[in-house]
Amino acid sequence: MDTAAILSGWLGGRSPQGSDIEQLLTAAQQDLPQAEALGYDLTKMGIEKRAAEFTAIAPDILQLCTELKFTDQTAVLKTLWSLWLPLAQQIRLARQQQDQPLIYGILGGQGTGKTTLTQVLSLILQRWHYPCIAISIDDLYKTYGDRQKLLETQPRLIWRGPPGTHDVQTGIDVLTQLQQADAGDKIAVPRFDKSLHNGAGDRLEPEKVDPAEIILFEGWFVGCRPVDETIFANAPDPITTVEDKIFAADINRALAEYVPLWEMLDRLMVLYPEDYRLSKTWRKDAEHKMIAQGKTGMSDAEIEDFVDYFWRSLHPELFITPLTKNADVTDLVIEIDAAHRPHKIYRPKRPA
Repeated sequence: MDTAAILSGWLGGRSPQGSDIEQLLTAAQQDLPQAEALGYDLTKMGIEKRAAEFTAIAPDILQLCTELKFTDQTAVLKTLWSLWLPLAQQIRLARQQQDQPLIYGILGGQGTGKTTLTQVLSLILQRWHYPCIAISIDDLYKTYGDRQKLLETQPRLIWRGPPGTHDVQTGIDVLTQLQQADAGDKIAVPRFDKSLHNGAGDRLEPEKVDPAEIILFEGWFVGCRPVDETIFANAPDPITTVEDKIFAADINRALAEYVPLWEMLDRLMVLYPEDYRLSKTWRKDAEHKMIAQGKTGMSDAEIEDFVDYFWRSLHPELFITPLTKNADVTDLVIEIDAAHRPHKIYRPKRPA
């Protein structure tokens, strides 16, 4: 039997067999970079332990993925086995190795699956009695009123999202409170509703949460560092005009304000499309689906302009690709293929 058949059999009530364990162990040993990156226990005992965890949590994960409109049950089971469970175990171990709650950063753009991953990890870790809180960089947006004032001095910030549109100090304060919280405390976590003000969005009342063991902090440029501005002289498309290069340099300087926030991260994972240009395709697919359902969506031309705006602010080749090679900052890289599936998993290599 292949991996999918073994996992489906367990879900159907068949007890893990010795031959199952041997086959799954052999499969894990065939991709040693992934096994090392995710900390696989490459022993029969390690595979048996993961099998027990899999059979205990799989029904709940399938239910969650059904609610998230995933229809490929086989893909869900295989991803749970090969990625989600080992990653959750790695995060749990990292928490055990320090004296305060773990802040785990997740960088990923639209279509990379960061929202699904965050929900799955939260569910698994909660089941293991490690309470989680998920916070998005989006939750730190400045208020609608503050962003309107920002437009008066920085009219090129036509959409929220790039550095400069967030309240960084609030993020630092909230993460600090979560790190230092005692049992019984209530922490006010900011939340943001993108639908308010005709899609411009605004802050909601903060959510009062209990202390957590693990904070999952996600966003499209979480962990990105400023670059040497001379790089913009020969920047990739769509940073082409003098105005584009000035805008990119301004955003690069604004990014420096976020570094103290990134320095609070204990770990950083990067969800990295095998080709960053896939984000346009994925955005168009998402908008086409919304339009087909009778909802309002952007035209392809509007999507081109929208994505180009973000590439002009923080181009993936200049700000995200370097993170996939920087072992001092990034702990794990998960490459995502055109079908939104994990394609390659590894740790950045340190120079010899």
